[in-house]
Amino acid sequence: MGDGTRAILDAIRAGHRHGADIMEATGQGGGTVYKVLRRLEERGWVTGRWEDASVAERERRPRRRYYRVSAEGQAELARAGARATQRRRELRAAGGRIR
Repeated sequence: MGDGTRAILDAIRAGHRHGADIMEATGQGGGTVYKVLRRLEERGWVTGRWEDASVAERERRPRRRYYRVSAEGQAELARAGARATQRRRELRAAGGRIR
């Protein structure tokens, strides 16, 4: 999992639920965020649902798609965290030298 994907998953897990909010939280552009969100949904790492059209109409804006990290996505985040921790340990053991 790349840093950008992890940042998006972390943002959703932290409560940033729709695209614009995720873009603001991660500093990533819309083209990147929406492409990653589609890929995450295809993998089953996030679930998405469209808000009720009447809410968007009342607020005079486009409908939003709201995302949640799935159990599978949570597990993948945990695995990615464990891999990062292991890499840091290996780097420290090597005296900071990259092998």
